[in-house]
Amino acid sequence: MASIQSQTVLITGASSGIGAACARAFAAAGAKLILAARRLDRLENLAADLTAKCAAQVHLAQMDVGDRTQVESTLNALPDSWRTVDILINNAGLSRGLDKLHEGSIQDWEEMIDTNMKGLLYVTRSLVPGMVERGQGHVINIGSIAGHQTYPNGTVYCATKAAVRALSEGLKMDLLGTPVRVSAVDPGMVETEFSEVRFRGDTERSSKVYQGLTPLTPEDVADTILFCATRPAHVNISEVLLVPTEQASATLIYRQQR
Repeated sequence: MASIQSQTVLITGASSGIGAACARAFAAAGAKLILAARRLDRLENLAADLTAKCAAQVHLAQMDVGDRTQVESTLNALPDSWRTVDILINNAGLSRGLDKLHEGSIQDWEEMIDTNMKGLLYVTRSLVPGMVERGQGHVINIGSIAGHQTYPNGTVYCATKAAVRALSEGLKMDLLGTPVRVSAVDPGMVETEFSEVRFRGDTERSSKVYQGLTPLTPEDVADTILFCATRPAHVNISEVLLVPTEQASATLIYRQQR
């Protein structure tokens, strides 16, 4: 295991779910954290917890990754002691609705494309040149099993996650010859706010998504992400597809009465 002690890690979508779990895992490993998300109050609570439990050094960046101007201005305004980002975890992402393509909401499409694809591009474009210049860095993109297999009524979301997979593969090619590493971690079913966001706060509908099985936890995914980040410098974990034992594909899930 390579040490990430005192390395600077920027995590997007850090206010909840996988992003918050990554913050806890990397803080425990001694990293300095830049936590980015739209919900500043949640970031502040998380930072206070990390400072109390791990004596972590934390810098907060309130931003919407889908807003290019906001991303550029926020990252350009990082204090000097925080400008060297060693590890970028592109975690921010969301899904909206479960509609057929010809019946879908264009607003839903734009939210998913802006966050899942364009947001990843904006943050990566801002930070990777510095990694190349310094000869050190690691980009870890959080994709989904949906990027491997399209499922009914999830066409646009699946397309955005397929794009994340393609962007991860392409970025690795573009960085060939540099020491900068690129990994993609693609989870299956993880119990987070994901379904609640998809159904716009309909908790009854979202709770049914995980009934009858034991889904992954955000901590399971964060543990895998930390594993990728702590391999020796000559080892690049290019892609990990991580699913619950009771999930065999995007749509094939074994559920029991419990």
